[in-house]
Amino acid sequence: MIWQTSRFRLDLTQAQVMGIVNVTPDSFSDGGSHSDTRSALQHCEQLLKDGAHLLDIGGESTRPGAPPVSLDQELARVLPVVRGAVALGVPVSVDTYKPEVMRAVLDAGADIINDVWALRRGDGAAVVAGHPSCGVCLMHMHLEPQTMQVAPMVGDVLAQVRAFLRERADALSAAGVARERIALDVGIGFGKTVEQNFALLAAQAELLDEAMPWLVGWSRKSSLGAVTGRGVPAERVAASVAAALLAVERGAHIVRVHDVRETVDALRVWQAMAGR
Repeated sequence: MIWQTSRFRLDLTQAQVMGIVNVTPDSFSDGGSHSDTRSALQHCEQLLKDGAHLLDIGGESTRPGAPPVSLDQELARVLPVVRGAVALGVPVSVDTYKPEVMRAVLDAGADIINDVWALRRGDGAAVVAGHPSCGVCLMHMHLEPQTMQVAPMVGDVLAQVRAFLRERADALSAAGVARERIALDVGIGFGKTVEQNFALLAAQAELLDEAMPWLVGWSRKSSLGAVTGRGVPAERVAASVAAALLAVERGAHIVRVHDVRETVDALRVWQAMAGR
């Protein structure tokens, strides 16, 4: 499996770890921890020392109920960090749904657009299609951040998620974006119940598309708190590592995590066993 991005053609033969860099004051787990450029870049460097293969920079929280951030504010948060991160020699992803931010960060050297709206807002699809080689991750989200957990999905979640991601990938392919540039994400926690999130994990292998990588983000999610009794996100490290390992075992190519060192260590143990 290959994922083509702006500067890198990623070999996903072994699972890759994407380190989360939230340049926000209100993200559900680490909001405010890295909200200025200097601390965010220091965090980037630490994640790489811990073994991260990719970095994912975000300037707007998409936690349930999170208020939207203005275009100017998001640009002010992410652009300086992106400019510094692209010099670190690894693929840089930016978590955004605003076409103007996509265009700006790609111009600054970013490699991947990670969009929770799956390019359904504005002309984001045109921005990605107009770039010669950037990678993109299309995520499934039910409703929107302000309402997704007020009225979560009903019915056959597997069929709905599969159909949505297939439609979004087909639409982007029709716009001229090669399949090797597209990754898919089921959107754990984005408008889904605890039971539905775990149903998606259990059936993940059935959802995989042979032509596109699979990116999964379980890190510190509330569903892990629900089954472990850990109400504080930072206390869900062990549960997050377990979920990441199960996702990789079921075919995930990239896991998006806060706790890079612990996840990398767990994957090394699993890979040592799997390689025998």
